[in-house]
Amino acid sequence: MQPMRLLRRQGPPLLCLSAALLACALLAGPAVADGVTPSEARRLRDEVKDMFYHAFDGYMQHAFPLDELRPLSCQGEDSLGGYALTLIDSLDTLALLGDKERFSAGVQWVGKNVRFDINKTVSVFETNIRILGGLLSAHLIASDYATGMRIDSYDDQLLHLADDLAQRLLPAFDTPTGIPFGSVNLLYGVDDDESKVTSTAGGGTLTLEFGILSRLTNNSVFEQVTKNSVRGIWARRSKLNLVGAHINVFTGEWTQKDAGIGTSIDSFYEYLLKAYLLFGDEEYLYVFQEAYKAVMHYLHHDPWYIEVNMNSGATVWPLFNSLQAFWPGLQVLAGDVDPAIRTHAAFFSVWKKYGFTPEGFNLATSTVQNGQRSYPLRPELIESTYWLFKATRDYRYLDVGRDILASLQYGAKCPCGYCHISDVETHKQDDHMESFFLAETVKYLWLLFDLAVGPDNIVENGPYKYIFSTEGHLLPATPEIALTNCFQSIFNVQCFVCNKRLHQGSLSRIESRSKTWHLVPQ
Repeated sequence: MQPMRLLRRQGPPLLCLSAALLACALLAGPAVADGVTPSEARRLRDEVKDMFYHAFDGYMQHAFPLDELRPLSCQGEDSLGGYALTLIDSLDTLALLGDKERFSAGVQWVGKNVRFDINKTVSVFETNIRILGGLLSAHLIASDYATGMRIDSYDDQLLHLADDLAQRLLPAFDTPTGIPFGSVNLLYGVDDDESKVTSTAGGGTLTLEFGILSRLTNNSVFEQVTKNSVRGIWARRSKLNLVGAHINVFTGEWTQKDAGIGTSIDSFYEYLLKAYLLFGDEEYLYVFQEAYKAVMHYLHHDPWYIEVNMNSGATVWPLFNSLQAFWPGLQVLAGDVDPAIRTHAAFFSVWKKYGFTPEGFNLATSTVQNGQRSYPLRPELIESTYWLFKATRDYRYLDVGRDILASLQYGAKCPCGYCHISDVETHKQDDHMESFFLAETVKYLWLLFDLAVGPDNIVENGPYKYIFSTEGHLLPATPEIALTNCFQSIFNVQCFVCNKRLHQGSLSRIESRSKTWHLVPQ
């Protein structure tokens, strides 16, 4: 008998139980930290808020309505599609901070001024996670009185924009494999000379946004095409249950066979688990469990993860790349906390060594990988720090957050915002600030410290439980979205203590607790 069948007969699936653990952690109350005290955590939270407004105001004053801010020269640039990218990406962060005035102004401006009937060729992946996700999250907040951010004059303008945008992305899915092209022209569809090669993340990181849009518009086509894309990728996995980094969307042949959890693959794994948690679709759960077991068997060299050939399992790169840093946070959601703790500590040791994480760190030489020396303000390490603190209430993660905040303040702050670091050894600044700095990096850092002082925000104390998209957008488990899935119901159950060895496919011990939960030693 398969382990998950057994679990389903005896009670909620393992991943439901692990999400319940997070609910219990949420109820546990403020943490008392030996390193960062509650009063210091409050000060740090306020400092992060000031960080957000330094960057957001810099964008609005010097770059808006262009896509992104150049924070050294105090100018703007169109980097994606020329539709006020940073504003759209930042809307739900404004709501999270309780800034109803600027949230309302931003929503109303976008609703009146942004249009997608433009002759622009854009990345399907980036447009989905930044623009479509930003529109949907802001719509769900602005249209609901229960969030405390309802805008009286709002009449679903962002939802209409999201629907229009997704319709313009649909031609990318017209391929023999169902896996979409990497780019599409918003006015004319797929360009004749568009590459037939796309990344695994590009084809597998669409299910949350498109699935929500299907539920909000009663148009199943959005959810169906993205599920077909996931199926197309998984059907071409190797015999080891590993996927490569790049694939030909016409032939289904892998053009890059390196299997990893970082660059070009990362959020494929993330959206498998999160699509199950949000929608309750057990097909995603099954694929995630099979993929996760393969990762832990072939890629995990405790505490690090390497890249291997997807067919043979032979090592290709003994490399830590910064996008891998999301993985401990995903493991917390999956209930596999012990390896997450060890891996996070290893990843943070790289940050401590340089003050930032380089895009690539060679594990064989313990040096920065040539050509991968930059730190573009990535959020992944902070995201995992937040989830681990939420799960364990261990003060060390507040210390990590304090160190990261100090690095950003002293190394990345520049006249109008925060700069990319072009070299983590010299700390030379680069005149660029990605929109995800405001959508993710600052958001997770603020949530970390807010959680320590007794949170009062829509994520921790709001009317719904939230899944974060890979861009950090707030996706609520409302009845119309979550329907009758596991994630909607688990937060009404008792708390659990369990031995969380997901990759071994077993749940060895469950004990109920009324208010708090603790990890069982392995």
